[in-house]
Amino acid sequence: MSNFVTAEEAAKLQAFLQKKLNPEMLVQRRQRADECAEIHIADECLGVVQKIVDEGETSYSFEITILDIDLEEA
Repeated sequence: MSNFVTAEEAAKLQAFLQKKLNPEMLVQRRQRADECAEIHIADECLGVVQKIVDEGETSYSFEITILDIDLEEA
């Protein structure tokens, strides 16, 4: 089993994130299949989601980066 996010997984992740966090969240797969997918709201990339396969179990890690200048705008 590979560690890249498939189109089907991206759709499921998007539905989950929209339900749990924000209905405007979009999951966009990157061009290279060996990379993670990006999480967007409108034209802003919030972070990335990576697929982790370990001992036959699959999980997804969502990482968000917040810059200090973004906090000043809050």
